Amino acid sequence: MRPIDDAERRARVAVRHALHPTRRASDPLAAARAVTCLHATEAASVHLAVQARTEGVAPFDVDRALYEDRTLIKQLAMRRTLFAFPRDLLPAALGVAVARIAPEQRRLVARDAQRHGIADDGEAWLEAAEDAVLARLSGAGPMTARELREALPELTGAITVNAGKKYGGTFNLAPRVLTWLGAEGRITRGRNDGHWRLSKPSWTVLAEWLGEDVAPLPADAAYAELVRRWLWSFGPGTLEDIHWWLGATKGATRAALAAVGAVEVQLERERTGWLLPDDVEPVPAVEPWAALLPTLDPTTMGWKERDHYLDPEHRPLLFDTNGNGGTTAWWDGRIVGAWVQDPDGVVEVVPAPGLDLGSAARSALAAEAERLTIWLDGVRISNVYASRLMKGAPLP
Repeated sequence: MRPIDDAERRARVAVRHALHPTRRASDPLAAARAVTCLHATEAASVHLAVQARTEGVAPFDVDRALYEDRTLIKQLAMRRTLFAFPRDLLPAALGVAVARIAPEQRRLVARDAQRHGIADDGEAWLEAAEDAVLARLSGAGPMTARELREALPELTGAITVNAGKKYGGTFNLAPRVLTWLGAEGRITRGRNDGHWRLSKPSWTVLAEWLGEDVAPLPADAAYAELVRRWLWSFGPGTLEDIHWWLGATKGATRAALAAVGAVEVQLERERTGWLLPDDVEPVPAVEPWAALLPTLDPTTMGWKERDHYLDPEHRPLLFDTNGNGGTTAWWDGRIVGAWVQDPDGVVEVVPAPGLDLGSAARSALAAEAERLTIWLDGVRISNVYASRLMKGAPLP
């Protein structure tokens, strides 16, 4: 097996992920392709991930890719996570969603409708809601969950969970019905009903939004295509990395690796990695580079095993217990801190404790902070997944 050390892995990230200043992407679609797809759980992360990988691309350019040109499509897929996919990857994303996510979401929504007294027959209630939503959206254009709920009595119903706890409350079932139909590939998120930094999706019929039907790939073909894209963007990675990112079983992950003809390479720490068979040539070193990436950025979230780009001692400061990463500051392929904004929206880098970055790193990160401040133009970003370092909290 060819040995690939951590330095070469970091060089691959620099050039493949469009993060090196000499290798930035030309537009939002190219930025998404560089990392296979963009995390979209936090709405602002899509725009900020594009900003980090491009020059001269404004927020409205990202909106145009999402809502006008529709070259990027938001879809629930791997690990029941929302991503913005390049349009040509949507059949694979839908293949995963239809096979693994939609059936479970259907079961849970029908169960809760019945368990909480909304209907005597949860399946019948869900089928009526499905028919009503599709009939209302057909030919009508995008509508928000609230608009649909107010227009359709079939969507009436709320459940109370974890009463008395700060994360509990009463929640309408309508958004979950829409999420299920989205996982089915029947409907999709259309225009955002608010500022780009906020998640206020409207919903529309997928075939009408795209002007064509999209057939989901069979599950095995979908996994193979997603693994092929991941290996090009993130490879080499371990079986554990790919299994975690894909959200499939290890058996399905191994089958996908076999389907694309992936080959083994030797990584540091006595780990075995995988690459595409035509991608085993060495990648030369690159000049040091700096980047400021958003919460849940694809690069930050690309691997389960992160020692090649993250000091294990800093993990509790930058990731929560579920592995969700906050904002990150990168120097020469390693995470060296986070970034925050002051009350005026100015971006500031927060170094991880105990690091001596040196003058070159500090200067490059300051330049990226200024570039991001100018791009944001006073817009302040709120983060659901804020790390301890972003909050200024010490290690637990």
